[in-house]
Amino acid sequence: LHLLWVTELAKVAWEEVSGYDENLNTIRTYQVCNVFESSQNNWLLTTFIARRGAQRIYVEMRFTVRDCSSIPRVPGSCKETFNLYYYETDSVIATKGTAFWMEAPYLKVDTIAADESFSQVDFGGRLMKVNTEVRSFGPLSKNGFYLAFQDYGACMSLLSVRVFYKKCPSVVQNFAIFPETMTGAESTSLVIARGMCIPNSEEVDVPIKLYCNGDGDWMVPIGSCTCKAGFEPDNGNVCRACPPGTFKSSQGTGLCLQCPSNSRSTSEAATICVCRNGYYRADGEQPDMPCTSVPSGPRNVISIVNETSVTLEWHSPRETGSRDDVVYNIICKKCQADRRSCSHCDDNVEFQPEQLGLTESRVFISNLLAHTLYTFEIQAVNGVTNKSPYPAQHVSIDITTNQAAPSIVPIMHQVSSTMKSITLSWPQPEQPNGIILDYELRYYEKVRHVNSTQVRSQTNTARVDGLRPGTMYVMQVRARTVAGFGKYSSKMCFQTLTDGTNPHLREQLPLIAGSAAAGVVFIVSLVAISIVCSRKRAYNKEAVYSDKLQHYRSPGMKIYIDPFTYEDPNEAVREFAKEIDVSTVKIEEVIGAGEFGEVYKGRLKLPGKREIYVAIKTLKAGYSEKQRRDFLSEASIMGQFDHPNIIRLEGVVTKSRPVMIVTEFMENGALDSFLRQNDGQFTVIQLVGMLRGIAAGMKYLSEMNYVHRDLAARNILVNSNLVCKVSDFGLSRYLQEDTSDPTYTSSLGGKIPVRWTSPEAIAYRKFTSASDVWSYGIVMWEVMSFGERPYWDMSNQDVINAIEQDYRLPPPMDCPTALHQLMLDCWQKDRNARPRFTDIVSTLDKLIRNPTSLKAVASIPTIPSQPLLDRSIPDFTTFSSVEDWLAAVKMSQYRDNFLSSGFTSLQLVTQMTSEDLLRIGVTLAGHQKKILNSIQSMHLQMSQCQTGTALA
Repeated sequence: LHLLWVTELAKVAWEEVSGYDENLNTIRTYQVCNVFESSQNNWLLTTFIARRGAQRIYVEMRFTVRDCSSIPRVPGSCKETFNLYYYETDSVIATKGTAFWMEAPYLKVDTIAADESFSQVDFGGRLMKVNTEVRSFGPLSKNGFYLAFQDYGACMSLLSVRVFYKKCPSVVQNFAIFPETMTGAESTSLVIARGMCIPNSEEVDVPIKLYCNGDGDWMVPIGSCTCKAGFEPDNGNVCRACPPGTFKSSQGTGLCLQCPSNSRSTSEAATICVCRNGYYRADGEQPDMPCTSVPSGPRNVISIVNETSVTLEWHSPRETGSRDDVVYNIICKKCQADRRSCSHCDDNVEFQPEQLGLTESRVFISNLLAHTLYTFEIQAVNGVTNKSPYPAQHVSIDITTNQAAPSIVPIMHQVSSTMKSITLSWPQPEQPNGIILDYELRYYEKVRHVNSTQVRSQTNTARVDGLRPGTMYVMQVRARTVAGFGKYSSKMCFQTLTDGTNPHLREQLPLIAGSAAAGVVFIVSLVAISIVCSRKRAYNKEAVYSDKLQHYRSPGMKIYIDPFTYEDPNEAVREFAKEIDVSTVKIEEVIGAGEFGEVYKGRLKLPGKREIYVAIKTLKAGYSEKQRRDFLSEASIMGQFDHPNIIRLEGVVTKSRPVMIVTEFMENGALDSFLRQNDGQFTVIQLVGMLRGIAAGMKYLSEMNYVHRDLAARNILVNSNLVCKVSDFGLSRYLQEDTSDPTYTSSLGGKIPVRWTSPEAIAYRKFTSASDVWSYGIVMWEVMSFGERPYWDMSNQDVINAIEQDYRLPPPMDCPTALHQLMLDCWQKDRNARPRFTDIVSTLDKLIRNPTSLKAVASIPTIPSQPLLDRSIPDFTTFSSVEDWLAAVKMSQYRDNFLSSGFTSLQLVTQMTSEDLLRIGVTLAGHQKKILNSIQSMHLQMSQCQTGTALA
């Protein structure tokens, strides 16, 4: 067998011979040994080698070389190396007659040197020492290549030449198949291979790829596939169908699960187990939830009739359908005496606590007609009742009402008043339900709110005597028939004259029943109608009329009106929000998502006005009527405000879809994220200016008796001029005014932003303007820390516990002392000790006018400090000596301690620390706290005084 390689024939050079390898196996080799002749240039050329798509070729050469020093009389031209070349071509071009024997156009790969040479000789010939060398070359692009070996004076044998390329094998990894991939043109190249998900799997992350390195190894996996719903991973990289009786509801690495109770799957690869007949899943329940059934009907209904009201009680169903969400619906029907026809009850029938979705097995029903037959159907329903094709299980009971009590007295009017008496009149109830026997009037002092007093009157007028001068009284009236008393009217406030009032200005007007004069008195009293004490709304037209009179509470003073007090919320929207034609609104891009739908940036072009950018909140499709009311309630709130630091409502779109709320556009978005994006980019004066704007907006809201409840930097928006505006009025409610301490108390289940909420609001759901002040202190901290999260990574419970133990946030880095002190003022545990927003605006204005007062940087205090705005702190700038100061703060016992230790001037005193106090002998913690607080206040007052003198 001959190798048929091409050798240079011009002279004796490379020779193909038979020989032995190191294991004495017979092989064919090429050898050359013309060391005694100078200027050797012997070439050996392989046959054409196809590339097969490889970009880089590796050549492994096994050879022996004779040590030149072991050859006797060898000339100096003897070599122990040879050269490796290659030539790239698309076709066969070299044969014995056409080979070319010069270095060009070959490309040299390397000079090959032996690691070991041989020199000894045994009986069988030479003792060989075989060398193995590997070289590579590339990139290659043509169909194939030749290898050439050049000898220039060596005595050597070429035992074998192995030509190969490297590739990454086909592999299945991360549930994706990657094809066999050639390595790159360079040894350091990484070749990307795209993967394809195995059968019954889907992509998780795209693109799915691996990198093939120069050694033929896969590395750096990116993306993956996982088994589809209905298939589970098996043996690492196979997706097996879920067997019958099991399911897998979603794509992922999870395994198939057994079907939940009362469900089944009859085929392979099930993504959900179907409920058995008579069993269902509620909307929103996951496929791994068991199927449940409808409840049986309520049992053992009993009724208690009281004139035109009835109380129904019953026992819960024997079967709940294996669910714990059973509630009850009451269907009310009014029937003819012969029971032949029934109709649904009138809308004015009231159910307490509610008609639908009752969680307790008891209901009180009122405002029924007298002497009327009613049928009440009590339905037991749960989360799957609406899935059943059959009506809800129920029990019915028939009730006949008795005599009805009179309806509510719609309103009261003041006829006259003196220092000790008030005379009132009122119209008869619209539905007396019989002859009115008399009226009962009850009253109490608004401020003291002591036990009420009752007065009876046979007519619709009454004079109340024995009152205190200049005092506001809360009064209500109700009518009585043989059926009993009706409900009390809404609370209304009337005031007696003060001692200094001219009694001739309010002469009593005679009541002339049935005369024209009485009508005049009625009209005059209506014009001078008094204040309604409570905004709690009774849903009838008299109460609506009474509530609307709140507009006249203080002439020239606008008071916030809660849109939730309107019987029809759409009325509040029409009253406070302007309707915008949808054609004037152009939506451009999505900028966020809200609770009810997307938020867009757009343009608004109203007739006769320039086009402006706006933010557009939309109500997503498929909304319920309650969602629509809640969505538009924010517009009803915003529409009542008009202040440069409150987000401005442009209008609403309610007559087309989608429903929209359109507000001014704030280019820089939410304050917290804006500060984080611009950390350290603003001066202290700029930050104080932002805080001043927020405080001004909150001052405006508090003066309108509006409590925000969710004041935080995330709910402050910033425009291109760094003007901050208060927004997001979703948690707020109207302040009740029937107590001397206006508050809003939320339901126990209400969500509260703990890190921003005052202790009394967390503990008792007591929200006031003072709780907003606490939140404002947190906003100050957010601003001065450039959007850092309050209390960092502490849990909500840890925050509550820390505040209860008098912990307060330390000053942010480089925060002026005066600003941190104002924060501490806002975080006073006693809400009455906190500053009002009026005080905060005034304090910030002083700091802005005196920038040097912001130069003192706060350090973390060892003890809490007294309020900066505490009016009980004396004016330290009036003291001329340390003795005077110590006397003012009632610490004269330490006079000698201060003077003997060198603290002989107020200037030196202002530099003292707690360590200094310990050193001079002030060891009581309470005394240290009192002195340090006064030193801090003295330092601030002196710095403000110096600033004022410099400006002067």
